[in-house]
Amino acid sequence: MTVGERVRAANARIDSEHSPNSDNSPRSGSQNRFVTEFAAYAGGSENAYTRRDTVSPPPRVAFHPIIDLDTGTVVAVSAPTGRDIGLESDVDRAILAAQATTQHETPLPLHLFLHARTLADDRSTDRLHQTLASLRRRPGGVIMSVSGLFAGMTPAEAGARLSRLRAAGYLIGIEHVADLPSRFVAEVAPSVLTLDPELARRAAADPRRAALVESLVALGRRTGGHVLAPGVLDDDQLHKLRGLGVRLAQGPLLTPSGWRPGMPVTVRLGARETDRLGPRVTEFMLPATVMPDGATADEVFSAFNAEPNTTSVVLVDTAQRPKYTVDRTRFLLKLAGAYGHALHAHKPARRLADPPRLVPRTVPAIAALRAAGEDAVRVYDDLVVIDEVGRCMGIARVGDLIRSLSELERRTAS
Repeated sequence: MTVGERVRAANARIDSEHSPNSDNSPRSGSQNRFVTEFAAYAGGSENAYTRRDTVSPPPRVAFHPIIDLDTGTVVAVSAPTGRDIGLESDVDRAILAAQATTQHETPLPLHLFLHARTLADDRSTDRLHQTLASLRRRPGGVIMSVSGLFAGMTPAEAGARLSRLRAAGYLIGIEHVADLPSRFVAEVAPSVLTLDPELARRAAADPRRAALVESLVALGRRTGGHVLAPGVLDDDQLHKLRGLGVRLAQGPLLTPSGWRPGMPVTVRLGARETDRLGPRVTEFMLPATVMPDGATADEVFSAFNAEPNTTSVVLVDTAQRPKYTVDRTRFLLKLAGAYGHALHAHKPARRLADPPRLVPRTVPAIAALRAAGEDAVRVYDDLVVIDEVGRCMGIARVGDLIRSLSELERRTAS
């Protein structure tokens, strides 16, 4: 059985255990918690299980928001953990980060970190897959950022290991992307291209490094990914990176003291120079909030309540194919009506959902905008971007398309 098949089987098992008609369905308000009586200890082997009431308090995890520099909103949560917390295995550290994030019940995509050598260890990766499934973390809502590529392996081996992650449905990220051959990066087509912090710092003042960042931005746009600049320290660095086309950023400047998922982040952004070429819809793509297509209305309501910037929830099947989209405004209006919560809370959310408005990743943004205008009732609904096999890659907000293309037209006219 392949990794993708094992992950889909685990997701299907979790869906059945938590379906509205199941006897094991969790009570309202606890849908995003780990509901089993026994928990895996994050420092032990995959068979080291202990009762929850005997598990010692986990090490403190520092959360970092990933900011979309076009909208100024938080689009993902990163929880990096180093060896200083006492865990040697990167799988154990990733599990700890996932468990800590789940405690805050955020529906935002989770950014985890793995070393490339770990991808060759089926037992470790299976343990991570199973833990994420038990925490009700869908692969489409997890960004697996991989470091150490080409360390003791050929490009073909590195590409094969990343392909296994993608086959399981995860979004792929590459750390220190500038250190890798551009041909390899183009073939892998990661969703997140993470710069080295030193490159992100020096690109603000060094024309040569700025040109390198711009080339990675262009590569990402044409392969369906976004460049992430870590370690942003000041406004000047932020604005210069944004001027180079960088879409995602994180760092001390963007992380308020004691930040936790759900807390607001204030980012001061100016106008961005727009590419003269017609961009693809993937340039405007953001990580989607995904839930299983059997999720209840109360679970979706909790997702919206936890993150006020979430405009839609995409309901997917076990293969990560979009089946429904839940628009925030219409959904909350229906629940706010007379007896709305009593009528709908414990029933499938798909009863209040709409068919997804799908756009392939290769479609130009202007074509996606025209497709959005074909339905006058849902003209401002989020578009769901899909890959070549129909899996959800993210969403594109119509408002972002309108603003950016209007600016492009104005600049072209002048």
